[in-house]
Amino acid sequence: MSKSITKLAFSLHSWLGLISGIFLLLLGLSGSALVFLKEIDHAINSDLLQVKPTGKVLSLDTLYRKIGTDRPNLTGIAWLNPEGTPEEAYEFRLYQNDGKISTYDLGMISINPYSGKTLREGNLKDLNPSVMHWILQFHWSFQLGIPGLLLATIFGITMLLSTLTGLIIYRKHVWKVLTFKEKIKWNNWRTTSSGLHRVVGVWALVFNVVIFFTGFWMNKFSLDTAYWKRQTVSTPINTLSFQNIDQMLSNAKKGMPDLMLKKVYLPTQPGKNFQASGTLKGQSAFFYNGNSISIDPNTGKITSIERLAEKGVWEKAEATFFPLHVGSFGGIPIKILYVIIGLLPGLLSITGALLWWRKVKKHHMDIWKRTQ
Repeated sequence: MSKSITKLAFSLHSWLGLISGIFLLLLGLSGSALVFLKEIDHAINSDLLQVKPTGKVLSLDTLYRKIGTDRPNLTGIAWLNPEGTPEEAYEFRLYQNDGKISTYDLGMISINPYSGKTLREGNLKDLNPSVMHWILQFHWSFQLGIPGLLLATIFGITMLLSTLTGLIIYRKHVWKVLTFKEKIKWNNWRTTSSGLHRVVGVWALVFNVVIFFTGFWMNKFSLDTAYWKRQTVSTPINTLSFQNIDQMLSNAKKGMPDLMLKKVYLPTQPGKNFQASGTLKGQSAFFYNGNSISIDPNTGKITSIERLAEKGVWEKAEATFFPLHVGSFGGIPIKILYVIIGLLPGLLSITGALLWWRKVKKHHMDIWKRTQ
């Protein structure tokens, strides 16, 4: 590979790092925290999310109509923990649209399924009711609305390019680093930052490609101009399901008995179907979605049944993107590994900035010497 290509790669790598460095650090910190989102959220809000089973659970239909009546302008509702224990509050994601692109309008509500009492509610743009869900939305959009969502998507692309250019620059060091033959010189901050950047960059190479590509792909809808246009139209008054929600859920379980529920979508607008989705019994933890059953809320008839096993290779690959992005395909050891590795891009942005400063300082020093 010619020196000119390496020089060009170095220049692109430097500028890409400088432009996205601070955002990369923020994405890494927030992403590492979100690996244990549920565990941390339940630890912080145990008094709100743990309930005492008392009598019979209220019907899902009752809770659905309570939410839909109290909040009359919802794009949709998602029941997020249908697989929860009897001691867990029901958690719902509220899809909203206030007609402003400056807000990524998502809400949440947690309800005691025995009493129907609302335990917490609010928007993800607010620290209250949940700091962890605020971090979740920050990770998606930097709390800057739809433009922030687009920004996060673009940074996914820039970091993929940064990883590629970094590979070109350090291509001669890859094997040495992987075989532990590359040593970091701890003489001073210059040699230390250079060595850390090189070693950490190589080890984080595959992880970075996976994380940034899956993040970009899951957010690529932010590049759709039609999506932006839809966000400028406020959600109209709810049209709640004509059919009983519990009856549709029962029919979904009968229609797809091997489905292990992960999410239940409850329609609030015309043209939207009731949908139960999740994994299948015996399915690898690497696959998150791709299996679902949809029911018309007006007629109660099943409109479609989708199974990941019957889909194409690319659709099966897409079903792995979320688990690969958040580290949910393994147990605690995998999650801890994701937390640690997730901080590496931030470390790279810091060491990269130090290397850039060293280069700038040296350049100015050379100019000063020539003028003396």
